[in-house]
Parts: sequence; structure tokens; C-alpha cells
Amino acid sequence: MLAEIKRSNDETVAEFHRDFPYPIEEVWTMLTDNDHLVKWFSELKIQELTEGGKLLFDMGNGSYEEMTITEVKIPTVWEFTWDENLIRFNLSENAEGTHLVLKEYMKEVTEHTARDIAGWHVCLDVISLLLANKTIENRQDKWEKVYPEYKKQLTK
Repeated sequence: MLAEIKRSNDETVAEFHRDFPYPIEEVWTMLTDNDHLVKWFSELKIQELTEGGKLLFDMGNGSYEEMTITEVKIPTVWEFTWDENLIRFNLSENAEGTHLVLKEYMKEVTEHTARDIAGWHVCLDVISLLLANKTIENRQDKWEKVYPEYKKQLTK
């Protein structure tokens, strides 16, 4: 399932939807507990899961980018800054378990935007596998399949 990309005058939004056959608390833990977060996004670490709390992004060269958590409602909302953009996870219960909506609110579409959106796509696929106690063989292969699709959507 590709994200839907919506454009308005001053913002572009990539919106992902996923359903998981697991309780909302289990999905929440996968998203926000550092022991689980590292399994699907190894560069991220939550310092404090509160509004105004910080996330650290390991740049891989010994430096870190600090992001601010702008909203937390346990176990349904987690929102944080992502450079000039905003990432928001919303969880809700449904008949099968949990419905997740991930939105990236982008101020500007750049050369890197399709890469980020493809990355979030793969992260959600990895989360699904982890919740099912499975692993993904090659994230890069998955990314290379969806990246051209997002690049095409963004250049329309």
C-alpha cells in the first residue's frame, strides 16, 4: 500500500494507513519503546516521551540531530518534528486490532522527499513483520521497489 500524497498551497502530506491484528498497546510499544524502536529505525532514540521531549537521530558520523516531540497521547498519538517537517502517528482500535495512520507534513518537496517517504513505507512494513515475530531479509530491496513510485508521484 503506497502512501497517498496530497498537496495544498503551502504543504504536502504523505499519508500511510496500516492495519495490524494486534492490540493498540502492543503497536504503541513497538513505536515508542526504545528497545523496539531500534529494531525498525535504528538511528532514532527517544530521550523522553513527553510533549517537549526529545528524539535523537544518529547521523552515523558521530553527530546527532535533535527533534522535538510536539504531542503525545498514550497510546494513540505520537508527533514530532522532522527537520522542517512534522511526523504524526495516530493509532485507533478497529475490529481487527489496530489501525495506524502515519502522516508526514512537508513544508517543501525536495530531491530527498521521495527517499524519506519510501523510508517510512519500509519502516511500516518492518513494524508489521516485527509484530508478527518475523524479520525482513533485505530492507534495501523493498526500498528500491517503492522509491521510484514515490518519486513519480512527487513529480506529477
